[in-house]
Amino acid sequence: MTDTQITKSKAVWPVLFSFFVVSFVDLVGTGVDELKQGADTPDYLLQLIPFVAFIWFFLISVPAGIWQARYGKKRVLNIAILITVLGLFVPLLGNTLLVILVSFALLGIGNTIMQVAANPLLMSVVPAEKGSGYLSLSQFIKSLGSMVGPYVAAVVGPLVASAIGFEGEGTWRFGLYLFGIVAFMAWLWLSLTPVAEEKNADTQVTIGSCLKLLGNRYIALMVLGIFAVVGIDVAINSNIGTFLQLKIGVSEEAAKYGKSVYFFAKMLGTLVGGILLMKGNANTFLKWSTLLALVFVFALTFVQHSIAAWILVGLISLGVSNIFPLIYSITVGNYPDRSDEISGLMMMAISGGAIFPLLVGLAMRSHLNGGLWIIFGLLVFILLLTRVKKS
Repeated sequence: MTDTQITKSKAVWPVLFSFFVVSFVDLVGTGVDELKQGADTPDYLLQLIPFVAFIWFFLISVPAGIWQARYGKKRVLNIAILITVLGLFVPLLGNTLLVILVSFALLGIGNTIMQVAANPLLMSVVPAEKGSGYLSLSQFIKSLGSMVGPYVAAVVGPLVASAIGFEGEGTWRFGLYLFGIVAFMAWLWLSLTPVAEEKNADTQVTIGSCLKLLGNRYIALMVLGIFAVVGIDVAINSNIGTFLQLKIGVSEEAAKYGKSVYFFAKMLGTLVGGILLMKGNANTFLKWSTLLALVFVFALTFVQHSIAAWILVGLISLGVSNIFPLIYSITVGNYPDRSDEISGLMMMAISGGAIFPLLVGLAMRSHLNGGLWIIFGLLVFILLLTRVKKS
């Protein structure tokens, strides 16, 4: 191995670990639940928490792509991790809505910049033919963090508070402090690891150059593919409980298993996808993953039994779990010299997660399967992307 190859191989693990830190923003649900229990804050105001966490994908994704082109992906990723560390320790100031809003706003800013920088940085330190596999593996690590995060905040945090004799409100915040320590360790590990980055000196990255890429039909469609798949993911996550209650008649408590099944299957799917994609063809994998998801969504419109519905939810999750890293890696692989701009555009497209859940929820009010029809249509669009050729 050459010195450059050795340097890149050493950088893989700290970069992958940064995706565990990316998952911390998913604690927004825990923040809403905990403040709902401990205060008389109206529900509609509590929805400001996820808003201040995710609005940054739309606002700063493209600028973040420009910053990393100028200052380097590793440096920008490390700054983003430090912003996340700061956000996780802000709740030391109290358990009020204002403090938690500031905390999750910082988490959202850090998360947006991390995802813009971490994805192309990972692609640059692994062999090109294994890019899709490593991106799926990174999503597995993120899913793992999303799974354990609520448990750490709701269970481990109060245990830590009790162990040190803290008896005030908001003991869940001690879970955030633990994650703050983990995030700081991620920053230290990446800081001490040399990363060989290839800079494109001939390309001046600006907001104009980023937006100009949307004039490329192939890139524009792939960005819309990210917009669609994130919309599918968040829409299922936020509406599956209501769907199971209304269509199958399960109890509110039992409906919660729908989310658990979805997240567990997503974690399993990204792990399996990461392994298979180390040697498999990304385009073929994208085609069959989408086809399987389409079949299972169609089947869910007919199911009447709760166990069968949960199984189908898990199978849908397996189908869609790798679509995001596949679309990203395929696009960047076709235009490696424009990775900074493409990353910014694709992270901006994560804002699809703020639009389609509402549309799916409204469609369900008109017809129980209405939301599934929207998801089916989005999957058809993604399937058509597998036939689009590079411009």
